[in-house]
Amino acid sequence: MLVLTSTYPRWTGDHEPGFVHELARRLTDRFDVTVLGPHAMGARPTEVLDGVQVHRYRYAPASMERLVNDGGIVTNLRRSPWRWLLVPPFLIAQAWATLRFIRKLRPDVVHAHWLLPQGLVAACVPGRPPVLVTSHGADLFAIRGRLYRGLRSFVLARVAAVSVVSRAMRSRLRDEHPGADAHVMPMGVDFGLFTPSPGSEPAPARSTATILFVGRLVAKKGVIHLIDAMPQVLQKVPEARLDVIGFGPEQAALAARVEHLGLADRVTFLGAVPQAALPAHYRAAAVFAAPFVEAADGDQEGLGLVVAEAIACHCPVVVGDVPAVRDVVDDDLSWIVPQNDPAALADALVDVLRDADASAAKATLARNRLLERLSWQQVAAGYADLLSRLAQDRSGS
Repeated sequence: MLVLTSTYPRWTGDHEPGFVHELARRLTDRFDVTVLGPHAMGARPTEVLDGVQVHRYRYAPASMERLVNDGGIVTNLRRSPWRWLLVPPFLIAQAWATLRFIRKLRPDVVHAHWLLPQGLVAACVPGRPPVLVTSHGADLFAIRGRLYRGLRSFVLARVAAVSVVSRAMRSRLRDEHPGADAHVMPMGVDFGLFTPSPGSEPAPARSTATILFVGRLVAKKGVIHLIDAMPQVLQKVPEARLDVIGFGPEQAALAARVEHLGLADRVTFLGAVPQAALPAHYRAAAVFAAPFVEAADGDQEGLGLVVAEAIACHCPVVVGDVPAVRDVVDDDLSWIVPQNDPAALADALVDVLRDADASAAKATLARNRLLERLSWQQVAAGYADLLSRLAQDRSGS
């Protein structure tokens, strides 16, 4: 199997989103898996990670290979328009590498992550094997206009199967392309890593005042509303504090907002944290806040796995009411608040902070429900079965 992706860990312990790798490594018992992705400064051109053969193609001088990482392609293009100059060489390099590897490996099936650009590139390769393309969110929500709608239609007509990571995304895809038949197949959560307690040790004492955010610092995460909610939270819970884990183009504006509100001693930006270190933060926090919103450009969460990670560690969650979160949280076991509403967000956070026992009980029940649908074991088995059927259909045709 050949996997095409634009986002992939550059090295072990990288802070970049790792869900493509987490799926790929769990498919190695059914496939010989090769991942093809873009090179980045500091990454090896070729290596083996957890049994996955990884190849990275060059698309610019090393110091200029900055289209993908630290925010994603769409965010980076909007933040730095000069990076549009990198798009043509990026697409050419990806297309050429994909063609070479399909001819060299002769894979039985291709898994392309994101409709654009990987799905588009795969759909253009002559003599391609069956292609499964998975949309994760930004390639559907944030890239709008007649041109991109046409490109998505082109891809959908030429691949063997399409999957999306939430029911909300399937609805959006069908609205845009009424004939599209997409499988709803989320990415997963490592319930062996994200646990209420480390190993056989008892669960550590949870803070009664720490609010935690984890994620990229981009508009759709709604962190500005979380900061704006803090003064109201502090009026009722004076000892409350906010820890922000993550990086992104909004960080300077968010830090300025903290200073403007006089919250410098109550809000801490912790930067990027390796995946393996996140469980300790989830276990220690009183509540996890993910005030998701639909951004001005239409971008929004495709699923929101950080919410599931928090729940897996028995951390109560307060989330913004975007459609995709309904695949992760239930109304009776979480606090779902209106988008762009700092006052409602503050009220929910105060409710959690003031009733820790009831909040913890809800988080425990929520974890049990998530095990049934978001464990990597279940998720990988579903993808393996679908990819195997596609490969068999090709061999039988």
